[in-house]
Amino acid sequence: MPQDKKINKKKFFYLLAAFILAAGEGVVSGQSFWISNDNAAHNLVWEEKLRRRIDFLADSLCEGRATGTRGATEAAFWITGSFKEAGLLPADGTYSKSFMTAGGIVGHNIAGILPGSRTKPCDSYIIIGAHYDHLGMLGGKMYPGADCNASGVAALLSLADMFSAMKDAGRAYGKSIIFVCFDAKELNMAGSAAFWKMIEDGALSDPVSGEKITPEKISVMANMEQIGSSLAPLASGRKDYLIALGNNTLPQDERKLLSQCNRFYGTELELSESYYGSSKFTDIFYRISDQRVFADHGIPAVFFTSGITLNTFKTYDTPQTLDLGVLRKRIILIYHWVEKLLG
Repeated sequence: MPQDKKINKKKFFYLLAAFILAAGEGVVSGQSFWISNDNAAHNLVWEEKLRRRIDFLADSLCEGRATGTRGATEAAFWITGSFKEAGLLPADGTYSKSFMTAGGIVGHNIAGILPGSRTKPCDSYIIIGAHYDHLGMLGGKMYPGADCNASGVAALLSLADMFSAMKDAGRAYGKSIIFVCFDAKELNMAGSAAFWKMIEDGALSDPVSGEKITPEKISVMANMEQIGSSLAPLASGRKDYLIALGNNTLPQDERKLLSQCNRFYGTELELSESYYGSSKFTDIFYRISDQRVFADHGIPAVFFTSGITLNTFKTYDTPQTLDLGVLRKRIILIYHWVEKLLG
C-alpha cells in the first residue's frame, strides 16, 4: 500500500475513535469548562505507540542524531512525516527550517502548526517544543538518547495527534499551536535560538492567515526534555512524578492549572516546581534547555522533565530504561494543561 494511503487509513481510525468517544461525552467547541471524562483524547496515546516512536529515534539508523549527520537527517524526515500524518500545516510552505550553528554545521528545526479554529484565524500561539538531536557517534560508540530526547519528541508527537484529532472531532481553540522539534540543542541550543530569531525577524508566517508570527503573539512556550524515565524520583521515592520548572513565569491566575488538571483528570502525578528542592539547581537546570531563549525574551516558558539520571549522556540511554506507563500519564496531564491555556 502506498505510504500516503497508510497515513490516511491510520488517521481515519484515530478520528473514528475520537468521534465515537466524543459523541458520548458531549464534546463541543470551546474549552471554557472542565470535562470530567476525556477518553477520546486519552485513547490516542498508548504505550506501544510510544515505544515504536522512541525505538525509531534511538535505533542505529539514526546513529544518535548528532546535528549535521546522516542520522539526524533520517530523524528529521521521519518527524516531518509524523507532522504530516497528524495534520499539522507547514509555515511558509515547508516544515524544515534550516540554520547554521556557530561551528558552521547546518541544522534543521522541524515545525508544524495546528490552527486553533476552522472559522477564523487565531492571532495568538502556544509553542510546544522538544529537541531531537543528541550526541551521535563518539569513539565508535552510538549514544542512542532514548530519554534524551526521543522521549520528548514522542511526547510532542502524541500531543500533536491528540489536539489534531480532537479539533477534527469538533473542538475549537482560542490559540493556534506551533509544534517544533529543535535541532542542535547539544550545540549550545543553537536550534531554539535560530527559531526565536525567525519569530523576532518576522520570518515565520501563519499558514492560514499569511500574517507574520511575531514575539507579542506568543503567549506561552512548553518544552519537554528527558521526560520518559522514573529513575530519578523526588524525595518520596514515587515513580509517577513530573518536574515542571518555570511555572512561576505564567500569569498568576494560570499558575495553579497544572495541579488542578492533575487532580481533575486523575493523573495524580507527584508534581514538583523545583529541581529536587534546590533553588540554585532549579535556576541552573532551567537555563540549560530550549525554553531558555523564550524566557530570556519575556515569554512565559515551562520546562517539563523527569530529571537527569545515571543514563544521561551514556551509551545505555536506551528505550528499555524508560517507564512508558508514567510517560503516558505525563503526556495526558500536559495535554489538559495546554488545553486550558488555549482558551
